[in-house]
Amino acid sequence: MMFIFIFQSIWLFIDDLAGKGLDIIIIGKFFFYKMPELTEKVLPLTVLLSSILTFGSLAENYEFAAMKASGISLQRAMLPVIVFVIALGGVTFYFANSVIPASEQKIYFLRQNIAKLKPAIAITEGVFSDFESANMNIKVDRKYGDNDRFLENVIIHQKSKTNINYRVIKAKTGELISSEKSDIIQLVLHDGNLYQAVEGSSSDKRKFPFAKADFETYTMNIDLSGFNNVDLEEERDLRTEKMKNISRLRKDIDSLNQDNLRRVTSFSKAMSQRLGAFVALPAKDSTVQIIAAAKDTVVVKAFDAATESIVSIFPDWQQIQLVGSAKNSVSGILTTIQGKRVEMAKRYEFHRRHILSLHKKFALAFSCIILFFVGAPLGAIIRKGGLGLPMVIAIILFLVYYFLGVFAENYSKKGNIHPMLGAWLSTLVMLPLGIILTHRATADKGLMSFGRVFAFFKSKFSKKTKEVNS
Repeated sequence: MMFIFIFQSIWLFIDDLAGKGLDIIIIGKFFFYKMPELTEKVLPLTVLLSSILTFGSLAENYEFAAMKASGISLQRAMLPVIVFVIALGGVTFYFANSVIPASEQKIYFLRQNIAKLKPAIAITEGVFSDFESANMNIKVDRKYGDNDRFLENVIIHQKSKTNINYRVIKAKTGELISSEKSDIIQLVLHDGNLYQAVEGSSSDKRKFPFAKADFETYTMNIDLSGFNNVDLEEERDLRTEKMKNISRLRKDIDSLNQDNLRRVTSFSKAMSQRLGAFVALPAKDSTVQIIAAAKDTVVVKAFDAATESIVSIFPDWQQIQLVGSAKNSVSGILTTIQGKRVEMAKRYEFHRRHILSLHKKFALAFSCIILFFVGAPLGAIIRKGGLGLPMVIAIILFLVYYFLGVFAENYSKKGNIHPMLGAWLSTLVMLPLGIILTHRATADKGLMSFGRVFAFFKSKFSKKTKEVNS
């Protein structure tokens, strides 16, 4: 099973690994560190398939019939394997809590080391490679030399904070200089030109002024994080919650929850003060006199707060100003709230991912035990060994288990269901199936009793036929 999933990973990451100048040792390390993460998929399927094959072969060869004739029940026959599976669940829990986080950290540091030793890996020949942290795009015609450190025909577009290209650099050759001990990459350009837009008045902007400079050598110091976005994973995020064990996850879950509550509370207070809402006002009579100064005269009007609007006491020109000011204020508040909503949605999703990762460590261990109690009695019931029918049934059951887990995980990350339910849903669905199959195998019953179903519909159909004939 691991061999099959390793090949699946190769096909998933072939575009990211091929043609990057990586040697076989680095690629081998990547897949070796990827194997513990694949265990989350491989181990449940392995337990399910092996239990169906083993107990199906025993039932096909009438071994269970011989055991029952000797007075050995199915539970007694399964007892040693049950003990082994429980021990396997404990080992799986340790594996999920210690080995998988360590492997995720290894993959992360491997990505960093690749970027330090071979920074040119992030640059693809003939196309613009985007470096978001450095706010630039780089295009080269050819890479050559040790670790592809030398570049030919370099074009760089540097962007402003508003994502506008304001500087273009062209050079005939370039060189990337990096070190494992340094967090800065030096890009040394030779024999080139620099074009930069000049910020000026509005009239100058319409003329598109720019500055031009020629250089023999131009050195750029670039933050290494711009080259660390080597896309060796399907997703760009590092999924940091997978790098943590249970104690660290519990600590971070509490910290994230308190931080989110603090941010929401402070933002709520700020919006309340900005709106002027929820302020306790002293009790007054329903008829209030408001004095408004208009030019050099004083206008006094009385209104009934129950029937009239406070805006009506002002002159028409002031009413227009009040309405316009109110619209601008509400529009600004809504924009602020929408921006804060997006920010808090990301923070809450990050918090939910930590909860999901915590419970998945326990769910993985229990899934091995529960899937054994699904596969073992199912193999005893179908009485088939080999890689034919048992393989088909095991794959179908695993696909149900796997896709339920994927859907539940995605829903829990978006907040549609609780993350704890998202981690346990597929296991909880298999639990009653395991109980039912174990009960039927113990009672020596078949998988399904179609005779009663056919007899029920046959009796109903015969009754209706008699009523029609009568």
